[in-house]
Amino acid sequence: MLFTYDHLGQSLKRTAAVLLLIFASSGALSSSQELGPEVYEQFKFRHIGPIGNRVSAVVGVPGDPNVYYAGAASGGIWKTIDGGTNWEPIFDDQKVSSIGSLAIAPSDSNVVWAGTGETFIRSNVSQGMGIYRSTDAGKTWQSMGLEKTGRIGRIVIDPRDPDIVFAAAMGHLYGPQQERGVYRTLDGGETWERVLFVDENTGASDIAMDPNNPRILFAGMWEMLIKTWGRWSGGPGSGLYMSRDGGTTWKPLTGNGLPETEMGKIAVSVAPSDSNYVYTLIETEDEGLWKSVDGGSTWKHVNHDRVLMNRPLYYTRATIAPDDHNEIYTIAGVVSKSLDGGENFSRVRNMIGGDNHDMWIDPLIPKRMIVGNDQYVSISTNGGKNWRGISLPIAQMYHVYADNQIP
Repeated sequence: MLFTYDHLGQSLKRTAAVLLLIFASSGALSSSQELGPEVYEQFKFRHIGPIGNRVSAVVGVPGDPNVYYAGAASGGIWKTIDGGTNWEPIFDDQKVSSIGSLAIAPSDSNVVWAGTGETFIRSNVSQGMGIYRSTDAGKTWQSMGLEKTGRIGRIVIDPRDPDIVFAAAMGHLYGPQQERGVYRTLDGGETWERVLFVDENTGASDIAMDPNNPRILFAGMWEMLIKTWGRWSGGPGSGLYMSRDGGTTWKPLTGNGLPETEMGKIAVSVAPSDSNYVYTLIETEDEGLWKSVDGGSTWKHVNHDRVLMNRPLYYTRATIAPDDHNEIYTIAGVVSKSLDGGENFSRVRNMIGGDNHDMWIDPLIPKRMIVGNDQYVSISTNGGKNWRGISLPIAQMYHVYADNQIP
């Protein structure tokens, strides 16, 4: 494995630091000093919420500034039809509440797809139960299979045919399994075919479709393992793949400027305004952003800034402005923006919330964008100059404790 993440050790260190501060503040560092009830009475709880949990997927209806969808890590799917002022839960009658991806068919905005299960990995993430489809703009939903895939982090739809859909399946990540890779349906989800499979330890972290030629696709494959005491990212299974025949066959992209060392998580995006421009974020020893200006034939490592790959397991997204192939946004906790094809980045300011995960830009109104993060759904209608933050009632509980004296 390439990268090891010991979350148990980090958690113990944080707990020890907090306890040390508590005892120091109470003057109780001496083991011979007893703590009276007056010490504990100083600690009082106060409500500082409500606050939303992780918003892991966002999308809007192209050309309609009033309609957005937001998918939560453990709070289902929410929809607004008034630009974000009011939101309605539209997925609560389903058996699963963890959402990993959302997509709207470009040719029919009534067709909405949802992939379940989180692919932004940390110690407490939820599995899903496959992929769902709505044909009435989210009023009703139907399970369309792939129940064993565990986590679906990206869905792409053919811009001309809403029945042709691709899903990036990571798997449950706790051990080897066959239900991983890129899946394709040609009949609206009635049947699925696994069209890209590397091995039982590797899933698909991302898919990008050329919006100008849907027969061209790119996929990031990610070897990943979760254990109780830590997480391992990367290995020989990880890599960038390309298809030129609508996903029927795939070839690995190696050399020609791409990393020669083992890779971890990968995100990939194709510029809508010029399909020759393809960008990919790669977790590797010299991680950062790679760019192709010839449709994926050759690549250049254009940016080494580790800010672009901060905590790659938990973040890693790349979004390109629909009207400018040089304007690219990366998500790695903060949202970073480049106007020169990735050579230089600056942080997007005035963003409401933190720990950002997903971003959507309206292909018809490029200044309209939405970001999902750990606290809010953030909406901008002026190209990111100003943001409006909306907190949904989807608070997420990480731990529950019982009083030993009064259970």
